Amino acid sequence: MSKKVGSDIEIAREAKMKPIREVAAKLGIKEEHLLPFGHTKAKISMDYVKSLKNQKDGKLILVTAINPTPAGEGKTTTTVGLGDGLNRIGKKAIICLREPSLGPCFGVKGGAAGGGYAQVVPMEDINLHFTGDFHAIGAAHNLLSALIDNHIYWGNELGFDTRRVSWRRVIDMNDRALRQITNSLGGVSNGFPREDGFDITVASEVMAIFCLSTDLADLTKRLGNIIVGYTRDKKPIYARDLKADGAMTVLLKDAIAPNLVQTLENNPAFIHGGPFANIAHGCNSVIATTTALKLADYVVTEAGFGADLGAEKFFDIKCRKAGLKPAAAVIVATIRALKMHGGVAKEDLGKENVAAVKKGGENLARHIENVKKFGVPAVVAINRFSADTDAELDAVRQLCAELGSEAIECNHWALGSEGTEKLAHAVVKLADGGSSNFKPLYPDEMPLWDKVRTIAQNLYGAQGIIADKAVRDRFAEFEKMGFGHYPVCMAKTQYSFSTDPNLKGAPSNHVVPIREIRLSAGAEFIVVVCGEIMTMPGLPRVPSANHIRLNDKLEVEGLF
Repeated sequence: MSKKVGSDIEIAREAKMKPIREVAAKLGIKEEHLLPFGHTKAKISMDYVKSLKNQKDGKLILVTAINPTPAGEGKTTTTVGLGDGLNRIGKKAIICLREPSLGPCFGVKGGAAGGGYAQVVPMEDINLHFTGDFHAIGAAHNLLSALIDNHIYWGNELGFDTRRVSWRRVIDMNDRALRQITNSLGGVSNGFPREDGFDITVASEVMAIFCLSTDLADLTKRLGNIIVGYTRDKKPIYARDLKADGAMTVLLKDAIAPNLVQTLENNPAFIHGGPFANIAHGCNSVIATTTALKLADYVVTEAGFGADLGAEKFFDIKCRKAGLKPAAAVIVATIRALKMHGGVAKEDLGKENVAAVKKGGENLARHIENVKKFGVPAVVAINRFSADTDAELDAVRQLCAELGSEAIECNHWALGSEGTEKLAHAVVKLADGGSSNFKPLYPDEMPLWDKVRTIAQNLYGAQGIIADKAVRDRFAEFEKMGFGHYPVCMAKTQYSFSTDPNLKGAPSNHVVPIREIRLSAGAEFIVVVCGEIMTMPGLPRVPSANHIRLNDKLEVEGLF
């Protein structure tokens, strides 16, 4: 069934990459519209992007998944495999992915460019500095941070209450020591000491704005709308009040152009932006997605974590804001992950256990039902492992059939596009069938509290939501400020439908506690924090960084 497969980085290193101009030519993009970064990656000029405005859109396919487990699901790998599979059966397709963050690369997760024979390349570049987008986003964010403290130092004309400065600093690295700091120590010449802290760059509101903006003018407007703090009488202070929006845009003017690379099979891939999938919406940039839709018949994209977070935010935030209408969805599952949701320990996943697959299938079933609540038809991709048995696969097929969805075995990790041919045909049938009737889960005018409750009850299976009076008052305050029409961005654990990461399967009638809410006025959504959510991860006891090095040939090793 499968061939012997080396490590991801070994396979990527053996890739026969085409010059990026040849990949662009497949899409009808002339070399003059490319801004090359070496021979195998390039940005597409914004002038060219604008010229596509009146082109007909292709069909948008979302790849999402069940709640993630340590057993692995393979959402990015499936996205790449499906894109290759569509091209294999003669369709013009582009994949759209997020850019990986350096923090997880050197932390516990490792690289994030797919795996096996379903990867995007150049893998090392994509996982490391790539085209410098994240550095530009971090610089723009920290410029605003510097302007705040500089303004306070030179007289504080805007009247910042230094206890209520809400804008922190960022770095694209996992560093728990920076979560909470005191800045401006060292005497009068260094400013006024105050509490501060760092988030990881992907959690920055600048990142969310970058990925939701439609052009440079929209980007500037949104950056100006960032609320950075409050006065003593609790009036908001905006980035535009500091005259920061212009300079921040200058730092982002090149980064905003979408990045073009290729898969191992030399098919086009846009990799652009990468907001945190917990604290933000977890999707690649609107500009990359809408550009791809003008250039291909099918665009395959993914959203972070399981469908309860990723697909919901993709539908309710990105599609709502950008006017996107997805034609179909793919829900990725593995037999191993379903067993874990069925109560099997990681060390026992290699043994056949049909009963556990059926029990864990409750998680998959809820995701299928949830995606269909948005009016989007769904197919299930079973990312097959060598230890999976026919009886276990049959149990998943039967479950999906009872819910009106097809479950298709995929072997793209070992076989590349050959392993996703059947899935590609099924996706085309769904997308071309006209059965999609996409609609967001809630209307803009619904009160913020009711939006949260709607998500919790309809998607999480919760009985309801609870919050302290101070939090409920904050909901009312944001509505009074004129932000009640914003969508809500749920920040909760990715491992469960509940706020308890250990509660697997499909828990019901639980209560979702809301710890706090945050206003992202530039990104134009309200972040609703449920449980403990980290915006600055820490490194594990043995970080991936310990194994990453250059060999004698100056090749990167240890990047998975």
